[in-house]
Amino acid sequence: MATNYYDPADLRKFGNITEWSEELGTKFFDYYNSVFKDGALTAREKSLIALAVSHVVKCPYCIDAYTKDGLQRGITREEMMEAVHAGAAIESGASLVHGVQMMNKYDKLSM
Repeated sequence: MATNYYDPADLRKFGNITEWSEELGTKFFDYYNSVFKDGALTAREKSLIALAVSHVVKCPYCIDAYTKDGLQRGITREEMMEAVHAGAAIESGASLVHGVQMMNKYDKLSM
């Protein structure tokens, strides 16, 4: 029995989601695999984006998967950390920009 909710071994079971919904699971994986092919962006660039987003959405499974994927694609630890910081900066800015809503509401209510 796992000692916490997140069990790294579960990442290997991700493909099993099709067992409970074959049609939707298959559609998801077809889409997912298409997204990560070379296109206007390389698969390597997409891996870095995925790593940054994985941190923003705080998915330990994705962090594990895209750290491994990045290593296999020759992405350096410096590039990985820079991508994580880019994601963190956007996440922080997105939180802080909502401060304008608070400022507007405060000004409206305190008039």
